[in-house]
Amino acid sequence: MVTVILKNSLFVLLLISTGFVWSQKKSDQLQAEQNKLEKKLSTTKSLLDKVKKGTESSLNELKLIENQVKNRELLVRNFDNQIRSAELTISSKSDQIKELQKRLVRLKEQYKKLLIYAYKHRNKSAKMMYIFSSSNYFEAVKRTAYLKRLSEIQQKQFKVILQNEKTIHKEINTIKQEKDHKKLLLEEKIVEKQQIEKDKTAKQLALEKLRKDENALMAELKEQERQKAELKRRIKLAIEKEIAEAEAKAKKEAEKRASLASKSSGSSSASKTTASSSTKEVTFTDTKENIALGKSFESNRGKLPWPVAKGSITENYGKNAHPTLPNVYTNNNGIDIGAPKNSQVRSVFDGEVTSVLNIPGAGKVVIIKHGAYRTVYSNLQESYVSVGDKVSSKQAIGSLLADEEGNLSTSHFEIHQVVEGTVQRINPTLWLAQ
Repeated sequence: MVTVILKNSLFVLLLISTGFVWSQKKSDQLQAEQNKLEKKLSTTKSLLDKVKKGTESSLNELKLIENQVKNRELLVRNFDNQIRSAELTISSKSDQIKELQKRLVRLKEQYKKLLIYAYKHRNKSAKMMYIFSSSNYFEAVKRTAYLKRLSEIQQKQFKVILQNEKTIHKEINTIKQEKDHKKLLLEEKIVEKQQIEKDKTAKQLALEKLRKDENALMAELKEQERQKAELKRRIKLAIEKEIAEAEAKAKKEAEKRASLASKSSGSSSASKTTASSSTKEVTFTDTKENIALGKSFESNRGKLPWPVAKGSITENYGKNAHPTLPNVYTNNNGIDIGAPKNSQVRSVFDGEVTSVLNIPGAGKVVIIKHGAYRTVYSNLQESYVSVGDKVSSKQAIGSLLADEEGNLSTSHFEIHQVVEGTVQRINPTLWLAQ
């Protein structure tokens, strides 16, 4: 019976330590999420400070304020989750402590009985009499082993009680620390809520300023859509041209090989016919190196670095509601990232520069090949690379144009995939590290 109690006590200790590790992992995840949100808030605040130096409100300012409000709300939600997690942990540990205390009572009662027994049989001669009164030798050996085991159990019981008490005190101290941390989170939560209200007020003021000149906004929007359409067209033509040139090169090399093969076989008419028919069947296949690079690019989905070191997304991929004009939507083939004025643009992965374009309204455009994938960087005022250059991840490839207000720059970034000769656009947000 005593042995069973010992095993159960050790099981409880294991259960507590496992629960503690699980709750710690959950806490670490929430803390990591909090750190990311606070970093985003810091970046957006820095950009907003630059924008506000201008005399007039801008769409960039409004978009950045919206990002700030959204991230602060996410941060408040994160605080709520951390508080709930702490409360659940405290509740769970309280139950575990109660269970430990019940088991301590039982262990102490058992220990008490063992002490009474030991006291009654403390006489050394009594132990000897107990052994010598055995009916045979084997029974005497068993009684000796029993007395030895009884002594060991007494010592183990004492150690288990001490260990349980130590665990309880440690858990209580941990709970107190979590309660203190919870209070700090509550205070931070109140501050964040107040800041959200200030940001929403600032957003409303910016909105009212921009709505005063709706006609100018509509004209600006139409021009932007025209520039986007031209950018889309030029990017598509550039990638298709690159694919066509690669296919032509592959076909030419295949014809050359077929011609050499026909000459080596005696230039017979039959072999020429065979060579001619084989060149017609040539289809473009990428090199092993490029195929491997494309697979490596795929494996880094969700982990790619941003095309700028610091920035905040001001327009997402696909359909976007205009921040000031009701029932007006824009369509983005990539994402727009607000960044400090004239920021450096960098390649998000190893690759080869296949195109450097100059498009009115989009500045210079760099296209980089990563196997079957292409990344596009536009709105550059200067390009540091040329067609054919090999680039590495995070290598600077150019600098951004300044926005009209002159306080920020906007990086436009796209990802495309070539599938069986056709070009397909992909949502870059799903590929960049968050």
